[in-house]
Amino acid sequence: MSSVTLKVEGMSCSHCVNAVEGAVKKLGASAKVDLAAHSVAVDFDEAKVSLDAIKNAIEDQGYDVV
Repeated sequence: MSSVTLKVEGMSCSHCVNAVEGAVKKLGASAKVDLAAHSVAVDFDEAKVSLDAIKNAIEDQGYDVV
């Protein structure tokens, strides 16, 4: 199991939290959004999903992973 914290810009409300956490969950990973820090803490199994796939899922929701 791997853990990473991603800097994500553009999140500002509970809809953003639900969109990002939901997109990551669909990949089989878990995410915890911190709106104040503009970050997403992600726990994932590298054998099942790549970090790039997680970043792409977040960006597909309209947010920028920096």
